[in-house]
Amino acid sequence: MKKVFSVLSVAALSLSLVLTGCGSKAPEQGQGGQANAGGGQAAAPTAKIGMVTDVGGVNDNSFNQSAWEGLQKLQKDTGLPEDNVKYLQSTGDADYIPNLTQFVKDGWDLTWGIGFLMGDHVKKVAEENPDAKLAIIDSVVEAPNVASVLFKENEGAFLVGVVAGSMTKTNKIGFVGGIDIPVIKRFEAGFTAGVKAVKPDAQVMIVYTGAFDKPDLGKSTASQMYGSGADIVFHAAGSTGDGVFNEAKDRKSKGENVWVIGVDKDQSLTFGKEITLTSMMKRVDEAVERVSKDVMEGKWDSIKGKTINLGLAENGVGLPETSKDTVPEDVLKVVEDYKQKIIKGEIKVPEEPTK
Repeated sequence: MKKVFSVLSVAALSLSLVLTGCGSKAPEQGQGGQANAGGGQAAAPTAKIGMVTDVGGVNDNSFNQSAWEGLQKLQKDTGLPEDNVKYLQSTGDADYIPNLTQFVKDGWDLTWGIGFLMGDHVKKVAEENPDAKLAIIDSVVEAPNVASVLFKENEGAFLVGVVAGSMTKTNKIGFVGGIDIPVIKRFEAGFTAGVKAVKPDAQVMIVYTGAFDKPDLGKSTASQMYGSGADIVFHAAGSTGDGVFNEAKDRKSKGENVWVIGVDKDQSLTFGKEITLTSMMKRVDEAVERVSKDVMEGKWDSIKGKTINLGLAENGVGLPETSKDTVPEDVLKVVEDYKQKIIKGEIKVPEEPTK
């Protein structure tokens, strides 16, 4: 089994730099140190790193939470004071620029924008503050003072699609997306392709809820899918996906054999292995930690204005180790075989759903 989960080694994670051409309350701490405009000089030990969540919030059990956990780990590992890593939570689109600007104007050494929805806002703040350092998850911002981090969600989603296609008993599988944006489309495309690779005749039901922060909407959507015969539902919907788990839990308690595939984090740790079949993990925490540490170590010049792409080959996506407790070994071997074919380029996973 060790080979199957080689993708999960934290120590093995490597950030592959690919040049692609280039509200809320203020933080409670005092003024941060001035940002290092030169970029090549190492930041002081008192470096301050801030992040702004999207509307899903920091406790979304998904990528916002993962990003925050990455900064918390950075703080502990480097000995930074606790107040030197902070987040500002956004409740709506109107909060993005004020929150980003709060960190920038206070001279924080790096400001993160978490999520595709913040792309235009990060770009605006970056252009208005050329000496500031910013970074973003799930979007490419073409600005000389922004580092962008993308994940090949389609590759990881393909693998959980293989799990779903291999394990469905009803031949009906659901996909619950949040907002219909490119990053979620990559999840859908990869997942559907993975299902079809092992079960060509399986039906994949696809619904976009239009929200990343509406658990009740996730629950009602999952209810319709399970009620229509789906026995496995994969969500890529932030905290809206919490409702998918809630619905599965209710049905499981009544004896129905239904499962959820989680996203971004190992969601079995939050919702339990009795309803979590596996999860499509994105190493957002490690990406945030690594880029932030690069800034602290004076390596900003090597990443500014560039895009970091993380897929299976870079160990940026994959299945959690807890999958061995819920997914049969023979299925995990099939998953590993597909993983190796994707890494070798023998399989090209689509980034957009087929018509």
